[in-house]
Amino acid sequence: MTAWLAQWLGPLLLVSLWGLSAPASLLRRLGEHIQQFQESSAQGLGLSLGPGAAALPKRYWVNDQHWVGEDGPIFLHLGGEGSLGPGSVMRGHPAALAPAWGALVISLEHRFYGLSIPAGGLEMAQLRFLSSRHALADVVSARLALSRLFNVSSSSPWICFGGSYAGSLAAWARLKFPHLIFASVASSAPVRAVLDFSEYNDVVSRSLMSTAIGGSLECRAAVSAAFAEVERRLRLGGAAQAALRTELSACGILGSAENQAELLGALQALVGGAVQYDGQAGAPLSVRQLCGLLRGGGNRTHSTPYCGLRRAVQELILLFLIVLHSLGQKCLSFSRAETVAQLRSTEPQLSGVGDRQWLYQTCTEFGFYVTCENPRCPFSQLPALPSQLDLCEKVFGLSALSVAQAVAQTNSYYGGQTPGASQVLFVNGDTDPWHVLSVTQALGSSESALLIRTGSHCLDMAPERPSDSPSLRLGQNLSALQTLSRHAKGHAQVKGES
Repeated sequence: MTAWLAQWLGPLLLVSLWGLSAPASLLRRLGEHIQQFQESSAQGLGLSLGPGAAALPKRYWVNDQHWVGEDGPIFLHLGGEGSLGPGSVMRGHPAALAPAWGALVISLEHRFYGLSIPAGGLEMAQLRFLSSRHALADVVSARLALSRLFNVSSSSPWICFGGSYAGSLAAWARLKFPHLIFASVASSAPVRAVLDFSEYNDVVSRSLMSTAIGGSLECRAAVSAAFAEVERRLRLGGAAQAALRTELSACGILGSAENQAELLGALQALVGGAVQYDGQAGAPLSVRQLCGLLRGGGNRTHSTPYCGLRRAVQELILLFLIVLHSLGQKCLSFSRAETVAQLRSTEPQLSGVGDRQWLYQTCTEFGFYVTCENPRCPFSQLPALPSQLDLCEKVFGLSALSVAQAVAQTNSYYGGQTPGASQVLFVNGDTDPWHVLSVTQALGSSESALLIRTGSHCLDMAPERPSDSPSLRLGQNLSALQTLSRHAKGHAQVKGES
């Protein structure tokens, strides 16, 4: 445990899309950590960041080391609901493809996240300028301004890359601005907004039973048994509840239904995170490791599923306690009241995680509220959809009806899972719970899709590793081959005609 724990002591990151509450915040930080961990090994490589990049770190980063100029392609890596740094142009999918194609790599941080927060803070008057449509307008502005700044040829193709929410932005950039964006690669892109995202846990349940990634029927049953035991202890109250609080290093009292829902949601986020980021560098637990803990490892006689879940929790708790201690705190809070108070704060967060901002986007555009309200779900039925929608009301004064209408409007504007954009490649992994909201089958000759067996969330965007499967490597290379070959043929034809 010591090795991965040391890796966790850097800045906590964010790529997960789980709707906002205290447990959801844990999963978001897991996603952010994995992104930064995968980028961190690029530091100190001596890459050129291009003219002006060091002076303007708040919006974009540039890697021009491999750029051939003239008609060389531009790989535009879009940021999502988190911060970006120089690692975003040094490591990962676009940077790995750059040498072979002589590409200029640029990453663009999303407005209101990371260091790109306006001077006015996060008041509602400011947040009205936070949306996917505003982000796409930024893509257009950056495309035009950076073309002038770097003297990019008018014949150079601009290709957008993005993962998760940013993957949706990449697809939508091509959909709405095909005259400016030549092609896009959308990884794990949830292009369909949904209010009640119960399908997330359907995939989690299925993945826990997948022998290909270390799951089994026994593991799925152990998860259910562990959650049933947690709920039993919560119902008993008294000493059983106090012991539970101690074992999970929880602050305060777990007596209220709201606080119990926060705790159960955090445990769901732990299991969901193991599935969502299965097998990725920087992830503290894979499905195989989680199932091993739940089944008791080599000491099944003296272990129970609950004990295994507790050990899995303690692996993560240890990290968060170290971070909390640095802030003068000694335990993890599962207080609903504290969650609401933190989300109401309009001061930019020092961690750069952006919980308030992302909650606002889920309330005004996407929903994405993960629930467990059908028999296939292995967890507790708490927290339920009404409690998640209640955050929109308490934090922003937005009713459940307005959230539902916003979700419908988003799908109407972008087309949901049939966006109708040409020259877009959608890449997903079937282990990733978010793939059910993406495009997993080709919608036409120029709207392709690749579903990677046992692939997890945005895995194709990560730096290549020797252990990568053939299907994953295909996904990492197919995108460039498809899009750039079209450009090369078109460019050759134009030259021949001239």
